[in-house]
Amino acid sequence: MTLDAVLSQIDSDLDAATERLKALLRIQSISTDPHYKNHCDAAADWLVADLQDLGFDASKRPTPGHPMVVGHAGDGGPHVLFYGHYDVQPVDPLELWTNDPFDPQIEDTPKGKVIRGRGSSDDKGQLMTFVEACRAWKAVHGTLPGKISIFFEGEEESGSPSLVPFMEENAEELTADIALICDTGLYGDSTPTIITQLRGLLGEELTITGPDKDLHSGMYGGLAMNPARVLAKVIASLHDDEGRITIPGFYDGVPELSNELAASWDDLGFDHKEFLGEVGLSEPAGELGRRPLEMIWARPTCEVNGMNAGYTGEGFKTVLPSIASAKISFRLVGMQDPHAIRESFRKMVTDMMPADCSVSFEGHGAGPAGHMSTDNPAFAKAASALSDEWPNAAAYVGCGGSIPIAGHFKTVLGMDAMLIGFGKDDDAIHSPNEKYDLESFHKGIRSWARILHALSQG
Repeated sequence: MTLDAVLSQIDSDLDAATERLKALLRIQSISTDPHYKNHCDAAADWLVADLQDLGFDASKRPTPGHPMVVGHAGDGGPHVLFYGHYDVQPVDPLELWTNDPFDPQIEDTPKGKVIRGRGSSDDKGQLMTFVEACRAWKAVHGTLPGKISIFFEGEEESGSPSLVPFMEENAEELTADIALICDTGLYGDSTPTIITQLRGLLGEELTITGPDKDLHSGMYGGLAMNPARVLAKVIASLHDDEGRITIPGFYDGVPELSNELAASWDDLGFDHKEFLGEVGLSEPAGELGRRPLEMIWARPTCEVNGMNAGYTGEGFKTVLPSIASAKISFRLVGMQDPHAIRESFRKMVTDMMPADCSVSFEGHGAGPAGHMSTDNPAFAKAASALSDEWPNAAAYVGCGGSIPIAGHFKTVLGMDAMLIGFGKDDDAIHSPNEKYDLESFHKGIRSWARILHALSQG
């Protein structure tokens, strides 16, 4: 099958493809809020109908939470499974959006046209790049370049509680020669990437309880133990003066960066001052003596994501709070064991409690780091195809984020995964005014068409 005609079809159909994406973006598929359950169902139905129009044997599959979408089409050649997620993050704070987050708009920016709306980059826009590539192949050749399976999830933004059980129950149907994931981004504005390592994620919420009620700070201050003070001491103890994490055994299984990988990353010319400057910062705050890229791709972290204690409203209220709480996340690398770290963290914090305070914990997920071997020939084929589409050659890179599905494909289904995406650092995913560059959408579609062609060549 010829590729040039497919690429031309993509170019001529871009306006229609953009309208299809906007239709999907209008569906308020916020997975973490039960109020939007019907909207998540509607998004799954929309995708099933669209895939069926392309000739996929597609259906909505029930789970204890939001439904999965599974579809199959084509035959012969390598069998690829494409994964994406149709659920999105909440839109709060709504007042910071320049337009309705579920009324997507095409906007002109200094860097070009963008699609503005919740889910435009994470992950509906990325997901649709692959669907539109399949549409173009079908329009030109009447078939697809090999056997393709589709697997769309509706709970990625809320912890994926149904994912692994569904994969285990449907392992035979979902297993393919390789998995493709489009939930990542470019390096800079014009270097396509294939992610080869991902950090794992461990979430912990701790609540420290002291007196049985909030206390008047004049009557009790100085005599009564203040849980907010205890919480502050706990948080301050998690890092030493050199930025290292102090939890016993935390660094067990953390590898050093190889010389080859360090040299490859150095060649990318990462400018940490520019990167931090875009968010109003200037200096790295992690471990001393580590490369900035190493800190966000290959080193573990411990970060406070939220704290709450006492009166936080307008004005002033002089109380000693009865409770103080914090949400803390850990990004993990190498062979770090999230369950061992959870146990060590909880023991460390418990041992710090004074006589009149107790602590309770709630876990929020525990996933190890992911590693993808580039020995599979599909990686080289995909890298070459991406290099043909973008101004710069494709690079193998790490990712500071956590995409557990990549590891699940290996541990549950026994297959490798390639993570290829076209988002940009300024897409504001999970934030107000999320956007996806129209160029990312257009060239993303063309990229998948090239990759499918390369993989079909045997």
